[in-house]
Amino acid sequence: MPDHAFVVSAAGVRMPGILYGTAWKQEHTAALVEQAIAAGFRGIDTACQPKHYDEAGVGRGIAAACANSGLARSELYLQTKFTPLNGHDPQRIPYDPRAGLAEQVAQSFAVSLRNLQTDYLDSLVLHSPLADRGQLLEVWQAMESLAAAGQVRQLGISNCYDFALFEYLYQTATVKPAVIQNRFYADTGYDKPIRAFCRQRQIVYQSFWTLTANPRLLAHPAVTGPASAHGRTPAQIFFRYLHQHGVVPLTGTSSEQHMREDLAIFEFALDADECAAISALF
Repeated sequence: MPDHAFVVSAAGVRMPGILYGTAWKQEHTAALVEQAIAAGFRGIDTACQPKHYDEAGVGRGIAAACANSGLARSELYLQTKFTPLNGHDPQRIPYDPRAGLAEQVAQSFAVSLRNLQTDYLDSLVLHSPLADRGQLLEVWQAMESLAAAGQVRQLGISNCYDFALFEYLYQTATVKPAVIQNRFYADTGYDKPIRAFCRQRQIVYQSFWTLTANPRLLAHPAVTGPASAHGRTPAQIFFRYLHQHGVVPLTGTSSEQHMREDLAIFEFALDADECAAISALF
C-alpha cells in the first residue's frame, strides 16, 4: 500500500486506510486472510469471539502470508477485540466467565496473542460497551494495563453509538480511545456527532457494514456518476469518499477481484464537487 493510504491515530499508531475484516469466515478464515495479505492488505481486524470469528485461523493465515512473502510482523497492523460475556456463545467462551472483569480481559488477551502468533498487538478494541459505567471503566482500566505494559499500542471501542457514553469514556480514561469502530448506516444518522468528535481529536473512526447497509447510497447518481467518470465501481467511490473524510472502512470480501478493487481506492481521488454531492446524501 502506498504511503498516502495510511492514517495516524492520536496514539501515534500508523494504520492502513482500509482494513480486512475477518468475521463470519469460519473454516475459510486462514485462506482468506492469506489471500488478503497477498493482495496487498496490511491491516487485519479480528476478535477473540469464537461465536463469530476464527481468531486462530487469522493467525494461521498471517503466518502463511508472511512465510510466503517475507513480510515482517511490523509491516502489519493487527487489531483484535475483548468481547464481554454477553457477546459469547456460552459453550465457547475464551476466558473463565467466573473470573473478575480485569482477569477476563487478561485471559482473553493472552488467548489472542497465542491465536495470532505475536507478542504484541497494534490495537485492542472493547467489542461493545458494558451496560454499567463502573464495569465499563473496570474493563477499560484492565485494557490500559496492557497498554502500559507495552503489549498493545492503542485502545478502542466498538458498537458504541451513544455519543454521551463515548464522550464520558474519553474524558474519564487515562489512555484515551484512539479508535472507534461502528456500523455505518442511516439508523444511527451515520454517527455524525461521534465522527465530528473524532475528527477534532485524531481518533480514527472505523466503519463496518459499510456497503451492505447502504444500497440506496451506492445506487444514487451522486455515487454512480463519479463511478462512470473515474472508471470505478460504486463501492470504490464510496470507500474513496470515506477515506477522504477520515473514515477507515472495513471490508470482509471473499472475492479476490473485490480485494484488488478495494485496495485500488488509493489510485484516484474525488474532487470537491463530487464529495459535496455525496455528503449531501447523509
